Amino acid sequence: MAEASVADHYRRAGYELVQMRWRGKAGEIDMILRRDGQYIFVEVKASRDFSRAADRLTRRQMDRICRAACEFCGTLPTGQLTDMRLDAALVDQFGRIEIIENAFWEQ
Repeated sequence: MAEASVADHYRRAGYELVQMRWRGKAGEIDMILRRDGQYIFVEVKASRDFSRAADRLTRRQMDRICRAACEFCGTLPTGQLTDMRLDAALVDQFGRIEIIENAFWEQ
């Protein structure tokens, strides 16, 4: 249910849904979207509140998603030069959605 809500949220914002639950050798990506030539890879986490949902996203999981995103991009004509972004979509117990763009970026 959370993934469908997040997909609708992105669609209303002008994104095209490319695939749900894409699975490659490196692992699964909850959602792949595209807008203006950029591919957006989304991990959806649901919990009682946004903080708990965010806590469920581990570094190991982020690394796996990054590898899977690179694997997916390897299937595209632009390969590893594909413009991409990795987002986390947090859903609370009331169905509210918080999108964290470039969530896996280390500063």
